[in-house]
Parts: sequence; C-alpha cells; structure tokens
Amino acid sequence: MQNLSGFDPNSVGLKSNNIFGLPFQEDEAQLILLPVPWEVTVSYRPGAARGPEKIFDAAMQVDLYDPDVEDGWKKGFYMLPIDRNIRTKSDYLRQCAELIISDMIDGGNIADNAQLSGKLKEINEGGKMLLDWVYEMTFNLLKQGKKVGLIGGDHSTPLGFIKALAALHDDFGILQIDAHADLRIAYEGFTYSHASIMYNVLQQTPQVKKLVQVGIRDYCNEELEMIRDSNGRITTFFDRDIKARQYEGATWKDICKEVIDVLPQKVYISFDIDGLDPKLCPNTGTPVPGGFETEQVFYLFRMLHLSGRQIIGFDLNEVSNGDHIGDGIDAIVGARVLFKLCNFIVAGPLPGPLPRRG
Repeated sequence: MQNLSGFDPNSVGLKSNNIFGLPFQEDEAQLILLPVPWEVTVSYRPGAARGPEKIFDAAMQVDLYDPDVEDGWKKGFYMLPIDRNIRTKSDYLRQCAELIISDMIDGGNIADNAQLSGKLKEINEGGKMLLDWVYEMTFNLLKQGKKVGLIGGDHSTPLGFIKALAALHDDFGILQIDAHADLRIAYEGFTYSHASIMYNVLQQTPQVKKLVQVGIRDYCNEELEMIRDSNGRITTFFDRDIKARQYEGATWKDICKEVIDVLPQKVYISFDIDGLDPKLCPNTGTPVPGGFETEQVFYLFRMLHLSGRQIIGFDLNEVSNGDHIGDGIDAIVGARVLFKLCNFIVAGPLPGPLPRRG
C-alpha cells in the first residue's frame, strides 16, 4: 500500500495529485478510472465529452470520509490522462452527426444524400474505433488485476468495457440507473448511438444474463416490446411505477430489495446521470422530469453491497460541462456519485443487516 504518512486527508485537494486530490500513481492504485471524452451521437444537447475533466476539477472539493466505506480511498483511485485524440475525433464526428440529425428532423432521407451517407459511414466507423479502443484499454487493466471504472462521455462509451468484462466473466448482470431504456436499434442510423447502448450490449455480450433498469421514464413502443419479449433477461423498474408504489405505501427499502433480488452475483453498474432528478443534472444531454435524489441511489448501492454481490465494474456518463444552464451543479454531483461508486467497488464484504436509520 502507498505510504500516506505525508498526506493530510483533511486538507485541501491538490490538483498536482490525481482524482479527489489523492497522491496515487497508476501502479499504486487498486482502482483505475478511464475517461472517455466522446459524445458523437447525443440527440439533444452536447457537453458530455467535457464531463471527465469537469468531474476531475469538482472532485477536489469532495471530502474523503464516506460512512459507507470508511478509508476506501486508501486503496488508491487513479484517473488516467484524457486522450486528446479521442476528444478531437469526437468533436469532428459530432459536427457530422449534427448535419445528419438536422437533415432528418427536416424530413430528409440520408440514403438519398451521398454526402450525408458518407458522413454516417464515417460516424459508425468511428464508433467501432472507440469500442475497440475502450476494449483494449480496459481489458489490459483488468488483466493486470486492477478494478476499473469508466467516466463518459455519452452513454455509448462503455460498450467496449462491458465486452472486456465479458471476456473475463461468464455470467454477470447490469444494474442500469437511467431515465432512458437505451434499447433502440441504431437510433438515427448510428450503430453505436448513446440510445442503443443496452441493445448493443444484449446483442453482443451473451455473458450479460440480466439487465435490470431502474428509473426509466422515457422510452418508445419498440423498447417496451423488447422488454416484454426478453423472456426475463430484462427487468425494468419504471419511474412511474416506483413513484406510484411509494405513494401507496411501499418503502424504498422494499423496492430496492426487489431490484437486487433479480440481479446475479456479479454486477456491473451503468449510471447515466439523467437517472437523477434533473435539478441535480440540469445540463445533461437529455434531461427528463422525475428521477431520484442521490441518496436514494446510494441507498440502493448500499443494499447491493450488503447483499454480498460483487461489483465488477461501473460507468458514470452524461455529466455535461454546464454550458446550457450556466454554472449548474452537474460536475459537483457527478464527482460525488463517482466517489461513492469508487468506494463501493473497492469495498470488502460487509456482514450483518442494513443499519437502521433514526
């Protein structure tokens, strides 16, 4: 373990250190965070490509004491440098995607436009490039025995990471916190659309035996049919149903238990920040009324941990840079969500029942 005798966890976070102001190098850290500054296919508002750097800056304000996992940070968290080439590629392809989306909104047919058809092909090739890059980066880290988390970018970014985990685990589930089902097939013609991430996961990784979605409140008929026809591979806890049950007396604890009961032993967490109430993420690309408070999601994670299940990886995505609503709190919230995810993935098993409150 890193010698921390000269580090004061109660002092100001130093940017000369790494994420959360921690004094770890990559080889010393148990958890490696991969930033993926990519947002080519976002449907509404851009900004997520700058999410990793904004989260890094905001993370310097996060206090290191976590009552759920005391001293988890001592196991070492390290965020890799942002790959500027990936971000530059994203910026270029995003401009191409905006032309295509604008033409579609105006009623155009991309197949009839040679220039836009060429740009669509280039975008889909770029998506495959990113998938392969993320796969290689995360697979190599996992083979070194590192725990890995991914910071997007839009929600298309973790596909390569999930495929890397599938190369090492025969059977695992995904816990998806999200406003959207993300089960569209090549949405807007983009094979690797942010709105198609879970469809692509289910098609390409048979090792994912179960997808459990929580907080979904924006979806189309095609996605609903896919959920209903999945033979139990997808279980969706819609935001509307969760709220209705709570209005009628159900406790969040009971609902969380139902969520966890349908998950297998190994769990990957995919956290789209728009799963939260949009007051907490006003600049995210596609905000939707409804959603959760952060403490509700942290409670779910706490129960997941106490159930004895193993968190094998996570992503946090769609945290925007705050250009739409001025100085929003998106990165501040994102940094605290990230810290909670980091602590739970490095935590050992906690025996005993869930602590009582009050």
